[in-house]
Amino acid sequence: MTTRLAAAFLIMVPLAARADGPRDNLPDNVRPVPPKGIPVPDADRSELRAGVEDLGRQIESLRTALKGKPNLLKLLPDVQVYHKAVHDALEYDEFFKPGEIRAAKDLLRHGMERARQLREGQAPWDSATGLVVRGYVSRIDGSVQPYGLVVPMSYDPESPHRYRLDVWCHGRGETLSEVNFLSQREKSPGEFTPRDAIVVHPYGRYCNANKFAGEIDLFEAIDSIKSHYQINEYQIVMRGFSMGGAACWQFAVHYPDRWAAAAPGAGFSETADFLKVFQKEAVKPTWYEQKLWHLYDCTDYAMNLANLPTVAYSGEDDHQKQAADMMAKALKAEGIELTHIIGKKAKHHYTPEAKDEINRRIDAIAEQQRDPLPVSVRFTTWTLRYNRSFWVQIDGLEHHWERARIEATLEADKDRLFSIQTSNVSALTLQFPAGLLPTEILPKLGGQSVTIDGTPVEAPGPRSDRSWTAHFRKVDGKWKSVSSDDDGTLRKRHGLQGPIDEAFMESFLMVRPTGSARNEKVAKWADGEMKHAADHWRKQFRGIARVKDDREINDAEIAGNNLVLWGDPSSNAILAKIADKLPIRWEKDGVRLGKSTYDAGHHVPVLIYPNPLNPRRYVVINSGFTFREYDYLSNARQVPRLPDYAVVDIDQPLTSRAPGKIVAAGFFGERWELRNDGQH
Repeated sequence: MTTRLAAAFLIMVPLAARADGPRDNLPDNVRPVPPKGIPVPDADRSELRAGVEDLGRQIESLRTALKGKPNLLKLLPDVQVYHKAVHDALEYDEFFKPGEIRAAKDLLRHGMERARQLREGQAPWDSATGLVVRGYVSRIDGSVQPYGLVVPMSYDPESPHRYRLDVWCHGRGETLSEVNFLSQREKSPGEFTPRDAIVVHPYGRYCNANKFAGEIDLFEAIDSIKSHYQINEYQIVMRGFSMGGAACWQFAVHYPDRWAAAAPGAGFSETADFLKVFQKEAVKPTWYEQKLWHLYDCTDYAMNLANLPTVAYSGEDDHQKQAADMMAKALKAEGIELTHIIGKKAKHHYTPEAKDEINRRIDAIAEQQRDPLPVSVRFTTWTLRYNRSFWVQIDGLEHHWERARIEATLEADKDRLFSIQTSNVSALTLQFPAGLLPTEILPKLGGQSVTIDGTPVEAPGPRSDRSWTAHFRKVDGKWKSVSSDDDGTLRKRHGLQGPIDEAFMESFLMVRPTGSARNEKVAKWADGEMKHAADHWRKQFRGIARVKDDREINDAEIAGNNLVLWGDPSSNAILAKIADKLPIRWEKDGVRLGKSTYDAGHHVPVLIYPNPLNPRRYVVINSGFTFREYDYLSNARQVPRLPDYAVVDIDQPLTSRAPGKIVAAGFFGERWELRNDGQH
């Protein structure tokens, strides 16, 4: 069976194989991603549309029929993924080859069969082995997202055994519609199928190297898997190749405490050098774009692999060997030598010998399981988006987008148990859940058992359940023990630190203005950009952006969503409520940014800021995600293009790279204040 499925996979590979190159370095001549589909014959279109409508009716009927059966109702996304896949391919012209039309008909049949089984109170796929397609409802936009599983023959749903889980991030595929993804996942087990392990293939929100919503997709898929299967938390392995190798690198360095091991293959690990070497692009970033590279440049986080066993792979003759070479250089600077398996004379593929060697190493590491309590934790970050590793959490930075480091050691044989060295850190937490701390150190906790930057600091004692949490904050330049990681003030914190693109990694709601704008040109621009943002959210992140009129927004929606407000205070009722509480102001004839004022007739502010109506959530003003059409052509370009705020001159035409001319831009300070450092 494995040979037949592997052969089927090889047949399908070309749909994902379009390469980047110098032809994609022309901002004025950008090809569409995804590309335009082929014509669908009228008879096929009618048959598919009828099938989509029929399956849609079945799904709606099941919502009612299963209301009192929550265990069955939670399986409805496993049906919906089939409906969404074919519906979207029809609706958005995303059939790229004739064979995909046949595949779509098969998917509709599979969806109808699952709907029938659910109606009869059955769900055989929930305990099936082999290749299984599943889905979940995303908290980001309410869309149904698919993932594929390879469930080992040894899987027993009645067994208490907890299974190893391997993540496989897929390569670049500009035509990887949901139809093609589901077809692959029903036919191919993929590159690696470890014995007695479940393998998950996340869709990753299409073709973005698992960035932004694609990043959250993996964790939502894993949460979904845990609700259906017994997973060993300490045996989750991160893997991927090509674009998936880039995804593997970023998941490894950003979340080093989530995986037992990482095995990236090829891909890219940073922006600047990769675009120069692989893309042959003359890279000329603005100062703020260069800072924003620190979000996804894995070389900047190489130190974090000190706590994560990593086995990299490259073909000897593969241009994407550059990714591991760059990581090896960054790791060497941290005193770590990268284990790098090379496929002899190989280009962009694994050799059988290399696969055997990788499997031998990764299987041995996974067998030992992830250590939940390493005695030493080394962690670095540039943003509070990525703020923790094992028992160390960074709660505040002195300066965002500059390197922060923590080196923490647990020395059980000393009275001062914890020795912490920090750089560019203003607040931190040490945290151990119940049962994790060794019994012999419990009596030593409390008092001056913690030393931070060479100074003993008072710390609390353990709790009655033998858990221990200690919060520390710099006050007047000195470390103090505090009662909470939240000091109650407006400041940048994890999940509330910007930049603009950050808002689209959690539940968001676009708020459409219904009033009259102060300026017709600005209103037309805002309307166009709102439509562009919604359209490209569908194309690039495969969901439907929720849009609602300003006067219909209720308190629950303010509490539960980041609000994306379009227009100005005259046209948008929600923006009118908060305009005087934002650091950028609309005045009679101008937009004021600090000491500078810009003509309101052709300047528009865009920004992200804690929502004054709910400071635990964001408001975004006049922006969707900030990379645009030119950036879709290379995954290494898919990074934030604007910082926390900007002013756009809309007299200059929008392009494939920007919504107009950016005349001012910058980052708010750590208290969300407008800084006076000249960087706007």
